[in-house]
Amino acid sequence: MGRLASAYGQAIGAHRAARAHLDAARHTLQQSTPTAPTVDPDLLALLARVGGTLATPTPGTPLAGQPVPVRLGEAVTAGGGFPVLVPLGAGHHLAVDTDARDPAVAGLLRAVVLRLLATAAPGGVRVAGCDSAALGATFGPLRPLLDAGVIDPPATTEPEVAALLDAAEQHARTARQAARPDQDLLVLVAASVPSPRDAARLAALTHAGPAAAVCVLLAGWRAAGPGEPAPPLGATTVLRMIDGYARVGDPPHAPFSADGSGLAVPVRLDGDPPPASVAALATHLGEAARRGATIGFADLLPSRRWAASARAGLRTVVGRAGREPFTIAFDDATPHWLVGGRTGAGKTVFLLDVLYGLAARYAPSELQLYLLDFKEGVSFTEFVPTGRDPSWLPHARAVGIESDREYGVAVLRELRRELQRRATALKRHGVTKLADLPAATAVPRIIAVIDEFQVLLAGNDPISRESVDLLEELARKGRSYGVHLVLASQSTTGIEALYGRAEAVFGQFALRVALPGGGGVLDPLNDAAATLPVGSAVINTAAGVTGANTVIRFPDAYAAVDELTRLRHELWQARPSDARPPSVFRGYETARVEDDATFTGLRPGGRRPLALVGRTVDVDGTSALFIMDTAPGRHLAVVGTSAAGAEVLRAATLSLARQHTPGEATFLLAPLVAAADPAADDTAATLTTAGHPVVRLDAAALRRHLATLAAAGGPGPTAEPTVASGSAGDAGAVGSDMLGAAPGRSYLVVFGMDAAAGLLAESDPATFRSGHDDLRTLLRQGPGHGVHLLGWWRGLRRLADDLGGTQNRDDVACLVALNVPGADLGLHLGVHDLAYMPRADRALLVDRHDQRIRLIVPFARDGYTAEGQE
Repeated sequence: MGRLASAYGQAIGAHRAARAHLDAARHTLQQSTPTAPTVDPDLLALLARVGGTLATPTPGTPLAGQPVPVRLGEAVTAGGGFPVLVPLGAGHHLAVDTDARDPAVAGLLRAVVLRLLATAAPGGVRVAGCDSAALGATFGPLRPLLDAGVIDPPATTEPEVAALLDAAEQHARTARQAARPDQDLLVLVAASVPSPRDAARLAALTHAGPAAAVCVLLAGWRAAGPGEPAPPLGATTVLRMIDGYARVGDPPHAPFSADGSGLAVPVRLDGDPPPASVAALATHLGEAARRGATIGFADLLPSRRWAASARAGLRTVVGRAGREPFTIAFDDATPHWLVGGRTGAGKTVFLLDVLYGLAARYAPSELQLYLLDFKEGVSFTEFVPTGRDPSWLPHARAVGIESDREYGVAVLRELRRELQRRATALKRHGVTKLADLPAATAVPRIIAVIDEFQVLLAGNDPISRESVDLLEELARKGRSYGVHLVLASQSTTGIEALYGRAEAVFGQFALRVALPGGGGVLDPLNDAAATLPVGSAVINTAAGVTGANTVIRFPDAYAAVDELTRLRHELWQARPSDARPPSVFRGYETARVEDDATFTGLRPGGRRPLALVGRTVDVDGTSALFIMDTAPGRHLAVVGTSAAGAEVLRAATLSLARQHTPGEATFLLAPLVAAADPAADDTAATLTTAGHPVVRLDAAALRRHLATLAAAGGPGPTAEPTVASGSAGDAGAVGSDMLGAAPGRSYLVVFGMDAAAGLLAESDPATFRSGHDDLRTLLRQGPGHGVHLLGWWRGLRRLADDLGGTQNRDDVACLVALNVPGADLGLHLGVHDLAYMPRADRALLVDRHDQRIRLIVPFARDGYTAEGQE
């Protein structure tokens, strides 16, 4: 037993001694240069000389077409060292099995980046990196290059890394398609491999080949875990870190060894480049980087104007993706666009770039534009003639500036009618697409741009519901008929009218443009727009899904005002001889009757006088009018507390006067409220200047005239007219002698009819008739005798009382409602589903004979005071 114990103790002692000897050997090995084979001194000198020459390539060498040797460090041998170089660029890559948290690996990555930048021509290399392991610290010493715009800020979060890989893949696809010899090289530096999914995408880039113009530098490339081998790499030189030294594997197509073992000697990796070298290179390349990052408005325009054909679609350059122009299209694949971006993100600038680019490429016979702006801005003002600049864009057909929703619906209705016309034409020629029409019958493609379209769909009223129906129909059918939509908004969520129908509408919008803050137009899992700077956008041609993103930069059109003006004037001067200015709806502008084309064209001698009251809110801005013929009820009632009521009466009276020669009609003006005095005085002065007989009435004189007119059933015998002027009281002296002032028509114009309610309610002691009885008789019988009443009532109930109840509402068939609640107006008219929201400078025109109900902009003078306007 003692002998066994002794042997056991000797074994333990020997084991401990061996362990101590092993530890000492390891320590010694770590502190000394690894043993290296002896190399022939002449060979060593030759390697050093050749390696030094190769490590100093000629600046300006293109890296996308062929690989260049890049120094990694110095090989360690017993007789000295020599430079170690590997091929990079043109489909050659580098991988290290340790990530950049190892200082030696971080220094190597920075040195390689600097050497590639110094080798290529200025702007010939783009550097993009990701560093989720060290939160970007790997690229800290290269900060001067980042500040100069030579390299991009590193991606550190998972979404940023995903966006970076999206951009790299898009670069590879674009480069393969372009196949240009001067293609810039994208150097993708991964300081660590964030996830297995990202590892697979990085590995795929190494297999993309030389034409992809991508060089991948990978750190931390090793098995993801037990039993999880890393994806195989293509054309990559692999480095293994051992005790601070690198073992360099065989480069692709130029191996160091015959058996695949790589370089037989260890390599001491180069460290960080000197800070002075980094700063000097940043200064040298910064100007080129700034030039490459700058894109001007002129870069979007073609060399020749109106040289393109729109038969197969519309295409225009909208910016740059990297260094290359980026083109997007309206065609069968991307018939409609959805544009999103927060306030100040550049939506208007982007739209102007697109519209001017298209207008420069396609003639008005190839392209027509319908432009709607629903925000309080002037996005499309420059496309229409103004007092300062008479030019306009010849392609524009309808332009809404600060548009009303009703105007938007009118434009959509017009586009639907155009769809129907084109569908008929296609059926007639037996084809199914616009591009298949015979050249002789070709029609232009239409682009309808709706900025802040969510305003059009606000709420859940009939306007929004009809708008959704029209948008869905246009989106579904427009592809075949050459009608394309661009919907732009700050947000596409929370639109009540789209509940349950958003996919039916937006599903037709394959192309999405996400500006800063506009990620809502992309898939919820696609956050590529989260970190965009102003002046850039994500273009996605797959309805917003991840993997189809391209980040572009676009110029600021507002910074090129002189260029825009020159281009617009150039296109305007080249317009066809029969070109007309676009129909313009300026939602903020006062409508003046003197500017109306129908008003200026009025002449005496017409069969049926027209009373103009405003402009219809429609595509063409047609005149809103009533026909004053002999049918019962052809009178005009303007209702509402707004002083605009007096302005409407003024416009109607002056338009009627233009259709009569002096002396052919008599105008009896009764200004009964102070708010109407300015409009009434102007009306009387204008009529008198034109030579028309004018009678001024007060309330008492109005009461007497109504009685006489009702008793006579119309104008009396002809008498020499006496034109009354001055105060309303003077009219009383004129008496009934004025009733026969003219053999033609008489127009009784009452400004503030409700002010006479007390007198009209009184009965005549002799006849027992009240003023209301005479008024109602006049309303029923007057038109047949050429007598028409034009009155302004400040309350709807007072109008109903004067008519004798709503059962007599047809006695005044022509109605202009100002600030009257929609529910009250619907009750008065007997229209239970009337959708009307009163607002300033808008009115509702109702013609009960023609069954017309239209929103109008009422005529008024500049600067009138709208007391009481809601």
